[in-house]
Amino acid sequence: MSAAVTAAPSRPEPVTLREAFWVWLRIAALSFGGPAGQIAVMHRILVEEKRWIGEQRFLHALNYCMLLPGPEAQQLATYIGWLMHRTKGGLVAGVLFVLPGAISIMALSWIYALYGKVGIVSALFYGLKCAVLAVVLQAVLRIGGRALRNDVMRAIAGMGFVLIFFLGVPFPLIILGAGVIGFLGGRAGIAAFQVGGGHGASKGNLVADADTLLGEELPAHASPTLGQTLRQAAAWLFLWLAPVALLVALAGQGSVFTQIATFFSTMAVVTFGGAYAVLAYVAQQAVENYQWLAPGEMLDGLGMAETTPGPLIMVLQFVGFMGAYRHPGIFSPLLAGTLGGLLATWVTFVPCFLWIFLGAPFIERMRSNAALSGAMSAITAAVVGVVLNLAIWFAIHTIFRQVRPFAAGPVHFDMPVLASIDLWALAISAAAIVAMFRLRAGIFATLGGASLAGIALYLAGAEG
Repeated sequence: MSAAVTAAPSRPEPVTLREAFWVWLRIAALSFGGPAGQIAVMHRILVEEKRWIGEQRFLHALNYCMLLPGPEAQQLATYIGWLMHRTKGGLVAGVLFVLPGAISIMALSWIYALYGKVGIVSALFYGLKCAVLAVVLQAVLRIGGRALRNDVMRAIAGMGFVLIFFLGVPFPLIILGAGVIGFLGGRAGIAAFQVGGGHGASKGNLVADADTLLGEELPAHASPTLGQTLRQAAAWLFLWLAPVALLVALAGQGSVFTQIATFFSTMAVVTFGGAYAVLAYVAQQAVENYQWLAPGEMLDGLGMAETTPGPLIMVLQFVGFMGAYRHPGIFSPLLAGTLGGLLATWVTFVPCFLWIFLGAPFIERMRSNAALSGAMSAITAAVVGVVLNLAIWFAIHTIFRQVRPFAAGPVHFDMPVLASIDLWALAISAAAIVAMFRLRAGIFATLGGASLAGIALYLAGAEG
């Protein structure tokens, strides 16, 4: 029996930047649920629906963005916007991806600062942070489902978890080590390192690069002159570091604004592995070192970010807000908090544009390089271990009221005090996990139900 002949799909017609603006605005408005959900939305609209970019090119860009410090979803949007419409396209895509979340988190930060200690508001956030555990666990599984295709990748993920959770090895060293292993494995032609990384992409019929708007060709702007590259670097470095230098000079090292600027600028350089990995680093430093907020408040902020559009890393705006709100100096607390939140957002996201506009031309020219693909795949696998570390950190500080440090030689980690278990928190977390994994409930239904459970406990007089 002869097979039916299917005509190859025609490539989409070119779109203007104005037309692309409305598509990026739609993506921004639908970008809920952390990087896994956001990348899934981008894949569905850009690859499957619009066919602006193909499956392999999408994953190549995603793997590069996961290699970078900072939020991979926002950087992926910037990368694809740059591919389509040069620097202006990258700015439109990247800024629109951030804007809805920045506005939402700022409004919620004001509400939290003013009313967060009111019983019913605290109860709402109590339920919300319990459900966040299910969301982070889902992210582990979704990332791992596409990144851990073989035993080698699973071993790299396990190694990443052990190094960060039990030995306290810094994120950059873990990512660097995974990248070196993947580079050497890819260069040697080992098949295990030639796998597609990333999360959120479709597992159905693949959209071939040749059948998309961008095609397989290298765009002209992927080969910039040395002068163009230097001008891009100078402009973005100035936008990023000039405010930091000004604060250091005028306010001094003791100012909370200087601390926010320098801390989040450092974070923008050293935290690899996407939003969830960034949060692990920020939670440790903001809670334990700077003491800007408590572990429970960090979870409250994450709950805000999970329920608003835009990057999950927008929780950093909440961290900057609370840090300045509690150390206002010459300003009123709310004004100081607003300035601190905006400052944290600025020094977090401006470097993202620098990484894309400088690195994307090189990465585009290296799309067929096996060694680079191997390094990206190994780094994506190591990220799974980093995110698992974050999930366990959140679980310990949500379900148990007390933890104590455990140390034995090089091994050290927070040990929960079993007698301090919060049974209501455990019950809400377990219910959220069942809702998301067995009942296939959406993120809004799960987080909303958990918040209502927290309020119900408060009204019933149960202790949280």
